[in-house]
Amino acid sequence: MTIFSKIISGEIPAYTVAESIDFLAFLDINPLAEGHVLVIPKQEIDYIFDLDDATYTGLQIFAKIVAAGIKKAIPCIKVGVAVIGLEVPHAHIHLIPMNKVSDLNFERPKLSFTPEQLAATQEKIIEALKID
Repeated sequence: MTIFSKIISGEIPAYTVAESIDFLAFLDINPLAEGHVLVIPKQEIDYIFDLDDATYTGLQIFAKIVAAGIKKAIPCIKVGVAVIGLEVPHAHIHLIPMNKVSDLNFERPKLSFTPEQLAATQEKIIEALKID
């Protein structure tokens, strides 16, 4: 069972920003930028291209919705998308607020936020995802 499956089951807490029947989006606790979100299928499959077509396209559409909320909540030019797939053996998409290309450099030192800061960012994104 991966750390992401433990987050899905509630064994490990997470700063969830969006959830559907099939997908979950939560803050990366070792982010490259404020508002760095991980989007995952609830089905535990290691390699994103091993997802069946419906799950893969559903994940992308869910990520698009979450990215719109991030862009609304966090000052940035765009929300970058990365699929690395080496850190956790559970398919996931990184959504990262960015103002320059180097914002997506995973070799940069990760940022550290307090639980209060993470909760505030979580709330900003949740609010931005609400339909007016």
